[in-house]
Amino acid sequence: MDNLVNTLTNSDFLIAALAAISAAAVVFTLGSSLFGGGSQIKERIKRVALEREKMRALEMARLRGGGPEEQRSIRRVAGREYMKNVVDRFSLQKLFADEKTVDKLAMAGYRGQGPLTTFLFLRFVTPFVVFVVAFAYMSFTIFADRPLWMNAVYALFVGILGAYLPVLLLKNRTIKRQKSVRRAWPDCLDLMLLCVEAGMSVEHAFKRVSKEIGLQSAELAEELTLTTAELSFLEDRTRAYDNLGKRTGLDGVKAVMTALIQAERYGTSVGQSLRVMAEEGREQRMMDAEKKAAALPPKLTVPLIVFILPVLFIVIISPALIRVFATNFNT
Repeated sequence: MDNLVNTLTNSDFLIAALAAISAAAVVFTLGSSLFGGGSQIKERIKRVALEREKMRALEMARLRGGGPEEQRSIRRVAGREYMKNVVDRFSLQKLFADEKTVDKLAMAGYRGQGPLTTFLFLRFVTPFVVFVVAFAYMSFTIFADRPLWMNAVYALFVGILGAYLPVLLLKNRTIKRQKSVRRAWPDCLDLMLLCVEAGMSVEHAFKRVSKEIGLQSAELAEELTLTTAELSFLEDRTRAYDNLGKRTGLDGVKAVMTALIQAERYGTSVGQSLRVMAEEGREQRMMDAEKKAAALPPKLTVPLIVFILPVLFIVIISPALIRVFATNFNT
């Protein structure tokens, strides 16, 4: 028993155990990133397939002259009933939603009535939840000695700020999604140009590129797959291009979609348009890289002054200080 305690309290054993745990964590992280990416892409492609089936049912219902009851039953697939009841009871769609809310949700990757209902429900419920949590935290911890009405006022202020929490989360999700799409878009244009010049149609080019670009950007692959479905089922092909530009919200994607719309409308060469846009995309990516490189020295100034220069001064001055102190001590 004493040997076991001595072994567990030994510093060498603890260092070796922590090193083994760190190595296992690194291996697990790398393995999950390598083997989990495929499942994530498959999940996104599955969601797009469901969206395509929904779109097909809507188009078939519209062509057959289906009434609003059929469309309402299709739109009701997503979203929970209690959220929908709260949204309808308090008319939250008129209170929180406008004509741009659906577009903002689409930019973040949320499409359909279900995510809209969830977003409106969260905007309504979040202030009350934040108020209760803040009031309980203040009353039992930092402001326990203060009156309850004062804690309630502070918690009310925090709850009002918490009303914007779903908006901030949605914006953060949109920024991350746009960053992923922007990074992979020039390579996507090059692949589309190769496919079109090889003799493929635009639909087959979108479908092929969506499979190839999935490892680099699953978000862009999802959008291209959905555009392929829209090109197959929508009567006006230009609507599919316009929808892709709206869903991404990026100026570069909108410019390419405008060029494809003009090529579709006026019969110009799609390959030539894609070639010009691909060159502009590569130049834009190079300009972004140069901009980041130019912004690097100012960003390194503060870490250099705070962390590196003090250590450098200590290393330079320490021998002289040690010698001075040693001389004074000897004398």
